[in-house]
Amino acid sequence: MNLRSWQQNNKSTPLAGYNFGFMDDSAKKEVRRSLLKAVAIPGYQVPFSSPEMPIARGWGTGGMQITLSLVLPQDTLKVIDQGCDDSVNAVNIKKFVAKVAAVTSTTDTHRATVIQTRHRIPEEPMTGEQMLVLQVPYPEALRDVEPSELETRRMHAEGDYARMWLHLYEDIVRYGEISISYRYPVTVNDRYIMDPSPIPRWDVPKLHMSETLYLFGAGREKRIYAIPPYTSVIPLEFEDHKFRVEKFPNPCQRCGSTNSYLDEIINDVDGSRQYFCSDTGYCDKRCT
Repeated sequence: MNLRSWQQNNKSTPLAGYNFGFMDDSAKKEVRRSLLKAVAIPGYQVPFSSPEMPIARGWGTGGMQITLSLVLPQDTLKVIDQGCDDSVNAVNIKKFVAKVAAVTSTTDTHRATVIQTRHRIPEEPMTGEQMLVLQVPYPEALRDVEPSELETRRMHAEGDYARMWLHLYEDIVRYGEISISYRYPVTVNDRYIMDPSPIPRWDVPKLHMSETLYLFGAGREKRIYAIPPYTSVIPLEFEDHKFRVEKFPNPCQRCGSTNSYLDEIINDVDGSRQYFCSDTGYCDKRCT
């Protein structure tokens, strides 16, 4: 089944007086040109003139600009926030895109052609007919080791990543392991060190040689970057301190999953710890 041609009957009508997808055509062209360059140079941060959106910068404007520049009337949209389909951020973005672009929405990963996400990658494997758009607050992977934007540009250009490796080594000396829990740095296409956005370590292996096109948008920082399908994405690690994903002591208490990323919930009554799937769409499907 061609997901891009899949449609539901309950389609909405775009708001009168607005351009399709809210953004004007010149702004869309700017984003698309930047996306083409980002796809051609995996992991490279492409600057673009981030236009104003009806929400404050830092609330997902970069991801929204990519989605609105690429979405078509026949697309099906899924929006998640830290894996949840029903959070305030996800619901409002979904409603906004539906109003200005007349696309249908879904909570089913397999039915979606465009998925916009904040801080998670869906648990269900995606296909080459889908695009995953990630909202990015801090696109610069070297920001923790170098505050100067000019210097980080030079470091990327020269492939000078010694300070990042030193940062990881100091982390091991201090904590006995690499303690980075999210925004784990990766090497893309054996060239650029990239920030995969604040996804947990659990999601990082999904980026490697994936069928899906990953697009990253940082509206406040005015940067776009991408991981094309079948691209090498390797997390930074040492021979004696390998990259590892999170482990959970118990399965999901709702669907029983043992192979998904779980959120830890502390019971206010007795202080017990409960675990539930972060990806609500995945959990709902397992429960049906």
